Amino acid sequence: MINRRPFLIRLACVLLVVGGGALLWLPFHTQMELDDWAVTLRERGTPARAVVVDQVTESGGNRSPSSSTMYFSYEVDGRTHAQEVACFEVCRAAGAEVPIWVNPADPGDFVTDFGQLSGHRGRVQGVLGVVGLAVLGVGVVLTLSRIRRRRATPPGRDRPRRVQPATGGRGYVGRGKRKRNVRP
Repeated sequence: MINRRPFLIRLACVLLVVGGGALLWLPFHTQMELDDWAVTLRERGTPARAVVVDQVTESGGNRSPSSSTMYFSYEVDGRTHAQEVACFEVCRAAGAEVPIWVNPADPGDFVTDFGQLSGHRGRVQGVLGVVGLAVLGVGVVLTLSRIRRRRATPPGRDRPRRVQPATGGRGYVGRGKRKRNVRP
């Protein structure tokens, strides 16, 4: 019977590395797509002016940092829309006017003049990226621990030899400070 356990363990380690790498790659890929979408909205979107209605900062407590959100109100095609924007780099005060470019197909989708897209995008991917980093780290450590170290000398040379008992039936006495296996 073939022992498949070492193979399955190695396969699981490699799958952890690949899965962790994919999860770590996801937020970077998502951010690049969002940046491209912001450029597209600026080029093809309908220009409008949004007013910051409110700004809310929620305390994260002991476990996470506080997060701020701006709430916008704007008009497109005679209809008033309200949307929120997460404050990452820029956070405007209530009453400030902000130039935006609105997606003609979806009036709830826009980009601000400071490059922030509407809504809270990429949060899930960010969390998955952190999980991917942890999984990748565990996978690399486990994979490296499964790799066998090569010997400095090729097999078959300088192998430890079997110790033969000394003459007279006495065991081997080492060169240490204490004598072992010696009868008084």
